[in-house]
Amino acid sequence: MPVEFLGIAATNEGSEVTPRSGASFDKEYTLALARAHEEHGWDRVLFAYGSGSPDPSPAAAYIAARTETLQILVAHRPNVSYPTFAAKTFATLDRISDGRLAVHFITGGNDQEQQREGDFLTKDERYARTREAIRIIKKAWTSHEPFDHEGTHYRFNDFVSDTFPVQQPHPRVSFGGSSPAAYAAGGAEADIYCLWGEPLARTAEQIAAVKAAAKAAGRTDVPRIQVAFRPIIAPTEELAWEKAHRTLARIKARKAGAPQSRRPLNSPENAGSQRLLAVAAESERHDRALWTPTAAETGGAGNSTALVGTPETVAQALLDYYDLGVEILSARGYDLLDDAIDFGRHVIPIVREEVAKRDAARPAHIFSPSGD
Repeated sequence: MPVEFLGIAATNEGSEVTPRSGASFDKEYTLALARAHEEHGWDRVLFAYGSGSPDPSPAAAYIAARTETLQILVAHRPNVSYPTFAAKTFATLDRISDGRLAVHFITGGNDQEQQREGDFLTKDERYARTREAIRIIKKAWTSHEPFDHEGTHYRFNDFVSDTFPVQQPHPRVSFGGSSPAAYAAGGAEADIYCLWGEPLARTAEQIAAVKAAAKAAGRTDVPRIQVAFRPIIAPTEELAWEKAHRTLARIKARKAGAPQSRRPLNSPENAGSQRLLAVAAESERHDRALWTPTAAETGGAGNSTALVGTPETVAQALLDYYDLGVEILSARGYDLLDDAIDFGRHVIPIVREEVAKRDAARPAHIFSPSGD
């Protein structure tokens, strides 16, 4: 089966280890980072969403107009725009990019962050709204006749768009989460289901939950699975682990110099972060190369578990997840530009070569006329 690599489309050089040096939207850096991904074997980059961060849609349009093959994944929170408006925005982006768009829907796992932009719904209400928004957007992307909608969260009459995406029937829908409500919503609606990097056994359990939710929703297919990591690579194992501990020290120093958070890092509201902290509490190291102190130090915030080792070790660790059925591998280093180049040069080719070998060795399915 095919494998894809997803990187990050940051709009400045800041990260958990480095404060940014300029504006939150640095056009030159944003373009340099995107081109580094395009030139070093990555398939797609994520334009993330934050309440105070640059708007991902125009940032994505800027990059789409200046790259040739790099695919773009735009994060979207349904509370920030009406679904009919969002559908037109994304259809326009798909046109600008010549069909390179996917959309990642974020329900929101933190009340404080949601309330910064006027969203005071409960978590269960947010999941219901996300499902309703996705269905409306899909219909707006595909319906050439006016339609009405009266739901729990949205109501309108006689809408029809004159702006349709290049991709048919529509751009891929991406979704993530680690709670039963997330599995139900994403299992029903997503083309891609996103997980954070957990040990192999726990990841297998989550994949099974997503597949069960898809089946319960009446689907005959299942979402493609994506898993995200923070790779820390070096030419030798010893150097990689030295780099990992330096990275952890830099995270601690950066956190010590940052403004005090109003939300305790050790008590996140979302299930995904809670799971990462539980994994970190069990052990610092899991499986072949999974390292958890980076997650513990950041409160399990987002993609925060690391894979540590030589390029060969990290590639084999990624292949372990591929063998579970993971088709999209998300990776983001701590020094964003240099790490994107290094990962593209040294890890992606190994994984692609090994996937090709696995696919070549897999026996072809032979179907008899009776379907046996």
